[in-house]
Amino acid sequence: MRTAAEKSKVLSPLTAALAACFAALAFVLPLSAEEPSHVMAKPFVGFQRGMGIGGWLTNYKRFNVLPDKWRGPLTIGDYEHFASYITEDDVKNIASMGMDHIRVCFDQIVLFDENGDFRPQVLPHLDDFMRWCRDAGLNVVLNLHKAVGNYCDIEEKVQLLDDEGLQEKFVKLWVDLENHYADHPEIAFELLNEVRCVDPDKWNNLVERTLGAIRAVNKDRVVVVGSICWNSPFRLSQLRLYDDEKVVYTFHIYDPGEFTHQRGVLQPAQLYYNRQMAWPSDIEPYRDFKRVVENAENPYPNYERMDREFLRSRLKPAFDFVEQHPDKILWCGEFGTIRHCKIQWRENWMYDVISLLKEYGISYSVWNYLSTPNDGNRFSLVDDDTRQILSPRMLRIIQGVEE
Repeated sequence: MRTAAEKSKVLSPLTAALAACFAALAFVLPLSAEEPSHVMAKPFVGFQRGMGIGGWLTNYKRFNVLPDKWRGPLTIGDYEHFASYITEDDVKNIASMGMDHIRVCFDQIVLFDENGDFRPQVLPHLDDFMRWCRDAGLNVVLNLHKAVGNYCDIEEKVQLLDDEGLQEKFVKLWVDLENHYADHPEIAFELLNEVRCVDPDKWNNLVERTLGAIRAVNKDRVVVVGSICWNSPFRLSQLRLYDDEKVVYTFHIYDPGEFTHQRGVLQPAQLYYNRQMAWPSDIEPYRDFKRVVENAENPYPNYERMDREFLRSRLKPAFDFVEQHPDKILWCGEFGTIRHCKIQWRENWMYDVISLLKEYGISYSVWNYLSTPNDGNRFSLVDDDTRQILSPRMLRIIQGVEE
């Protein structure tokens, strides 16, 4: 006869499986019994609910605090970090949270050397990661987070979109990745994270060139493309669209920045203002932020509160995209709040964003699983040591089951 402890060991996998099933059902069911009055987004099958991984192959060093001579080379400590920071247990942990995909991010200089070839010390770690995800039943979005010539945190002397040599390496790296992962249809390629505010035609041209090179090798690879100005929803209308059902379009949401990046050491305005910001909130602290850091005379004139309806207005271009292009897949690839924000405020903001995305059936990936302690933009959702989610309510929210 089994003891109570033995019974719990038998039941816990079943309980976890049932929880994952209910979480999946909760995402696809409407928020109410009534039929939606608007167009719903085309489903991103297998990528409904995900979590990003930064701080491993990207953002492990913030280049804006390093002198130029130290931004390119990798050190012994870097290679030790790549070999140890993310393990198979982390992948299993993310799967146990009810996620169906991981957005794993890499920097060009981490995975490729100065000649544009794979780094033999790093590529095996990414290969192991892909195997862990496949074993765990997770799909993957492989995101080039920082390309040489386009770092979202700093403006570089030579810009990707103004340099033919950099663009050739950009196209080549994606063709090389396609050839390397040819037998992995579960991997989607996200061409570039948060393109800076550049000429949209220049970015669209590089996307078309890169997509063509990938299609020459693989007609079926899922390719994810975002617009300029850090994947702003308001720039989706400037993104070139394709008669290609394997192209997915993406955007990010971090509004209002004075909340999501509050007291962030990499954001001069938020660091200067140095104030805890609540969510939801009366509008006055947010107006005061604009007065102090921008000398604004009449900030946020159309709002009385910072709440879900403010976010609805900021997400409206994404909702318009769904309405105007029901045959296209739209995916929200990144959103989150800085780690030192009070957990209940983080939960409230995350709930508001996800509930709005669900309202239009837009799939999403939250940012992010884990950030290194020295990262000034720590957006992590799990404890550094235990790797447990920071609160039960946060887990329900990112699963899409919190009502």
